[in-house]
Amino acid sequence: MSVVHVEQLQKSFGSFVALKSIDLTVNKGEVFGFIGPNGAGKSVTIRTLLGIIRASSGQAHIFGKDVWTDAVDIHRRLAYVPGDVHLWPNLTGGEVIDLFGKLRGSIDRSKKEEMIERFSLDPKKKCRTYSKGNRQKVALVAAFSSNAELYILDEPTSGLDPLMEQVFQQCVQEIKDQGKSVLLSSHILSEVEKLCDRIGIIREGEIIETGTLKEMRHLTRIQMTVQADQSLTMLKNVPGIHDLANTDGQWTFQADNENLDEIIRFLAPLGVKKLESKPPALEDLFMRHYENQTRMDNSNV
Repeated sequence: MSVVHVEQLQKSFGSFVALKSIDLTVNKGEVFGFIGPNGAGKSVTIRTLLGIIRASSGQAHIFGKDVWTDAVDIHRRLAYVPGDVHLWPNLTGGEVIDLFGKLRGSIDRSKKEEMIERFSLDPKKKCRTYSKGNRQKVALVAAFSSNAELYILDEPTSGLDPLMEQVFQQCVQEIKDQGKSVLLSSHILSEVEKLCDRIGIIREGEIIETGTLKEMRHLTRIQMTVQADQSLTMLKNVPGIHDLANTDGQWTFQADNENLDEIIRFLAPLGVKKLESKPPALEDLFMRHYENQTRMDNSNV
C-alpha cells in the first residue's frame, strides 16, 4: 500500500525545468531514501509534496489525497523536518515544540519529554540562543513526539554531532517498526544505506535509478585485496578489472560483479595467500552512476 504516490510530476520556474516527469512511491512501513547532489531537485520535490509550491503538471498524492488541494488534511497526519530550521526567536524550544503539536492537533507529553532527554535539548532556552544543531533538535523532537503516519525528513541531521545522528537513526528505526513511513532526503550516504529499504537517485530533476540497495549493487564494483606467490601484473588484461595497484606485494583492484568467476579462476593457480573483498557501498553506486552519466553527457557535446 503506497502512502506517497507521485506520477509524471513536473515543475518549471519560467524557462527552467526543475523537475522532469518524476515518478516516486513510498509504501506503508517503508523508509525511502532520496539522494542527489545540491540542485538536483530533492527539495523542490519535497516542497511540492508539502503543498508549498504547485506542480506544473503530473500528479502527487499522500494518503490518497491531492498534495495541493488537500494539504491541510495531509499535514495533520505527517511530520516534516527541514535541513535548515528557522524558529521564533522569542519563544523557548519547549514552547515551539508545544506549538507544533497544537498545530497538528495534539502532542504526547510523555513522548515529548523522552525525546527532549534523548536529544539532550534544553527546552527552556530562547530559540535565538540556539546553535544550528539545537534548532535542528527542536524540529526533530517535535516530529518524533507526534503520532504522525508519514515523516518527511529533508537533510534532518544537518548540524548534529555524531552521537545525535545515532539517536536520530534509532528514532527512525523505531517509527519504522511501528509501521510508519519515512521519506528521507540526505547527503550522508552511510545514513541512507543503514536506514533505507529503497533508494531513489535524482539528477538534474530526473529520477535516474530506484530500487533496493541489493537490487542496485549490480551497478557497483567490489574492492578486492590479494597477496599471492606470483605477480598479478597480467590481471590488468582480465575483463572486469579496474585500478590495479601493487603496494609492497599487496595487490588492490576493483572488480565488476559479472566478471568475478573469471577473475577467481585467473587467481586460483597463482598461489593466493590472502584474499579480501569489500562489498560495494551506496557511495560507490552513487559516484559511479554520476561518472557514467557525466561521460555520456560529454560524449554528446
